[in-house]
Amino acid sequence: MARLRITYNAPVVLTFALLALVVTLLPMNLRQHYFAAHPTFIEWSSYTGLFTHMLGHANFEHYLGNFMLILLLGPILEERHGSMSLLIMMLVTALVTGLANVLLSGNVLMGASGIVFMMILLASTANIRQREIPLTFIAIAVIYLGGEIYRAFT
Repeated sequence: MARLRITYNAPVVLTFALLALVVTLLPMNLRQHYFAAHPTFIEWSSYTGLFTHMLGHANFEHYLGNFMLILLLGPILEERHGSMSLLIMMLVTALVTGLANVLLSGNVLMGASGIVFMMILLASTANIRQREIPLTFIAIAVIYLGGEIYRAFT
């Protein structure tokens, strides 16, 4: 009988999920200080927060909501694009969402929703052919982004 093996099949995605889980278990004051993008640049953690906000989550439900999708889509994308490319895309996305928060909002930003959105768009572009955009790509973008904007104002 063949033995069942468990593999660490998506190192970037799995490491990201584990790091974010550890950060989510930290006290809120530490998460808000070190793992959040702040609207003003006061000290060094304001700058590192432009990247580390993707590890900090408001609570365990927030973490679960993000990582159910990340753990679903991430391994497929990591296999398709490679670990280093996916890591770079995640870091660029974190920086862009952190800077957008600084420029457009006065609130502290925590969470990996930007990474989720990036993965949804990246996964939905798999079938894009030259000069064709699938309606499902547009629908997913509008629905997810609309939901995020709605939650931001409620």
